[in-house]
Amino acid sequence: MKTSFLAIVLCSALGLLGLSGGARADTIRRYDCSTDGVDREPMGDRDEHVIISLQYTCHLADGPLRDATITAISVSELDGQKGTSLASLDIHHAIDGFAVGQLLEGTAFLIMRDKRPLGIAASGKMVFKFASGSLAALSGKAVNFTTKPAGFGRFEMEFSDWPEAAQPK
Repeated sequence: MKTSFLAIVLCSALGLLGLSGGARADTIRRYDCSTDGVDREPMGDRDEHVIISLQYTCHLADGPLRDATITAISVSELDGQKGTSLASLDIHHAIDGFAVGQLLEGTAFLIMRDKRPLGIAASGKMVFKFASGSLAALSGKAVNFTTKPAGFGRFEMEFSDWPEAAQPK
């Protein structure tokens, strides 16, 4: 169960890497995320070495565009308390907008409390391979992301460097 929980949190965090920006470094978007499903495959070479695929959904946490969502799948390698994101594909939905983000790079670290896994903190970068409508400013842009645990099966994700033109008015 410990590894499954870690896998869920790791993949969730890493899968959301995919936003891109380029206008202002101080422009941030924050999402509340929940895990929809997880698959854990032990590598068999040593304990705690697994490949995890995670499906998750996120909702914009604040701001005028509360209906914005992300659906995503992420695949990560977890080796003990350190993780590496292998692949992630995010689909961003907004009012009159659509974008597809792809992971460029990502790392994660298991957060422990009282010798029990609390969740995963992750960071990385993703690029938007396609964007249209109200999210068209994201097309070809790269954004940085960070995640932090927010309870069992939940995490918060922040994207920085979100393009000014893609901010809701």
